[in-house]
Amino acid sequence: MSKESDNTIIMETTQGKVVIECRPDLAPNHVAQVKALASEGFYDGIVFHRVIEGFMAQVGCPHGTGTGGSSKPDIKAEFNSEPHTRGVCSMARSQNPDSANSQFFICFGDAAFLDGQYTAWGKVTEGMENIDKIKRGEPVSDPDSIVSMKVASAS
Repeated sequence: MSKESDNTIIMETTQGKVVIECRPDLAPNHVAQVKALASEGFYDGIVFHRVIEGFMAQVGCPHGTGTGGSSKPDIKAEFNSEPHTRGVCSMARSQNPDSANSQFFICFGDAAFLDGQYTAWGKVTEGMENIDKIKRGEPVSDPDSIVSMKVASAS
């Protein structure tokens, strides 16, 4: 089992496969939480509930509305210098910077206004064209979803 596969997430979506490279060097606690939730099957079947053209696709709410999270405790912010550019994965949160839990978003394009205010924890390294196909909306009608999300070393 390689160190790389321990930090690689394979996400099968209704639009196709997406590979995310986790960055524990940037946000060790956020990466640990996402990997733990993925290993438990938490993300399987969860919809992309907020998808804004040119901005981002958000997922990870068990209710599909953006109002919920997992039963795990919220995570203290790990703001870092990683710029929010195309393919970057970052945690969603409420107004409280220490409220990230299970929801995350993937940037469609550059979103520099988020830099230093949201915790970037990974980047799509394969399958960004499938993220581009996800249905848009706030809320999304007939939303796309994560079919399964696993840590590569566990699959």
